[in-house]
Amino acid sequence: MVSELQLLATAIAIGLVHLLWAAAAARKQQGLLWAGGSRDEARPVTGVAARLDRAFKNFRETFPFFAAAVLAAYLTCKTGGGLCMWGSVLYVAGRAAYLPLYASGVRYWRSLVWSVSFLGLVMVVVSLVL
Repeated sequence: MVSELQLLATAIAIGLVHLLWAAAAARKQQGLLWAGGSRDEARPVTGVAARLDRAFKNFRETFPFFAAAVLAAYLTCKTGGGLCMWGSVLYVAGRAAYLPLYASGVRYWRSLVWSVSFLGLVMVVVSLVL
């Protein structure tokens, strides 16, 4: 399997960690009874649980673009090094670092790390047209 597809699989795993960590933190605040019910009334979360939820929403905003770009690069034989490979590395590394930074409430470094992951995404997209 090419490295970019392995990195895509790693990004999927990161997304699952986002999902599970955010859900576990929310259940601690909302309770299992509420989660198992109809959820007719909203029970917003706060603190770390809210940050984890926002981080997961942020991941869901960029991941589809990354997945589509990597798959398009694979199908058009643009993988295997250079811009696509290093862009994939930056995206995955940035997304992996983003979650604990956001959960911890780190402000400026979190934004810098997000920018690195976004740059990686742009690099993968640009590799499609070069």
